[in-house]
Amino acid sequence: MSHSLAESLCSISTNAPARDWRAAIRLAGDGLVNGGAATAEYTEQMITAVEEHGPYIVIAPGIALAHARPSDAVLHGGMSWVSLESPVEFGNPRNDPVTLVIGLAALDHTAHIEALKAMAGVLGNDAIRARLSEAQTPEDVRAILSQATA
Repeated sequence: MSHSLAESLCSISTNAPARDWRAAIRLAGDGLVNGGAATAEYTEQMITAVEEHGPYIVIAPGIALAHARPSDAVLHGGMSWVSLESPVEFGNPRNDPVTLVIGLAALDHTAHIEALKAMAGVLGNDAIRARLSEAQTPEDVRAILSQATA
């Protein structure tokens, strides 16, 4: 990625209510759609991926990386960030419940991998992750991510 993780985020929501994992993914998808990165069809592709392959998107304790294969429903690369008001079960015995859903739209496999690496680098840092979990506003999230990737 040629720009920072914070710049890749086209949408940030904090304390968002979601009744289940599908609603949580829809919130992440809505962020991608509203940010112009994807169409609503991509949101449906993200949900279908979990229905078909299980909760593999729950990549670490409390964190889901909602994504689907690159497709025509992706307009440009981007990410959305949704911290949930209450934890949601995705069905992953090791990493449930989820409190953070990151939506990822990538134009191709290389961009997809680069975005994953950047996010893993930030979320793998316990101090940064703790600060992010306390963030109350989109501005807080963006500021923490900007500092973390500077």
